[in-house]
Amino acid sequence: MKLVLASNNRGKLAELQAMLAPLGVQLIPQAELGVGEAEEPFHTFVENALAKARHASAHTGLPALADDAGLCVAAFGGLPGVQTAHYATQFGYEKSDANNVRALLEQMAGIADRRAAMVSTLVAVRSPQDPEPLIAVGRVSGEIAREPRGAGGFGFDPVMFIPAFGKTFAELPTEVKNAHSHRGRSAQQMLALMREHWFAGTPKP
Repeated sequence: MKLVLASNNRGKLAELQAMLAPLGVQLIPQAELGVGEAEEPFHTFVENALAKARHASAHTGLPALADDAGLCVAAFGGLPGVQTAHYATQFGYEKSDANNVRALLEQMAGIADRRAAMVSTLVAVRSPQDPEPLIAVGRVSGEIAREPRGAGGFGFDPVMFIPAFGKTFAELPTEVKNAHSHRGRSAQQMLALMREHWFAGTPKP
């Protein structure tokens, strides 16, 4: 089954393709099908993910999967949230993962409360008008490290410290990160939802 991914983020594509492999789903980035990015005017992950999924499906005629994920910092009242990807730009930096990390560490200098969560909301639709979208939410709590650590992952992975592992996401092997990350958790939920609602006859591995 072909499924359009409402994202052009190569990191997300690789992670989600691996996680959904048991269903035999082929994820195709929307850019390969000539689809531009959807508007994301909302303040919650689920609303933006749904908007992106419906947009991709409408422009391709294929079922679509969208992910809206971000970092929610306790000391900032849950922000940057849905603005995570553009976090650095509000401080005069160009948009990039490295600048996002740099800006976050600068803004958190002197802040003792380092609690934060990475949240991933996945939404899948069979068509633009699908009245029953599949929705999965994964959340991982941790702390913002004082400096970047590790060379793996992307986004805020180098400063997202996970106490249970004693490491940042960027320090974990890919298979470990995928199994325990916010996107890993939402993808496992989505896998179960798709198997139940879309692939009822697909045997479990």
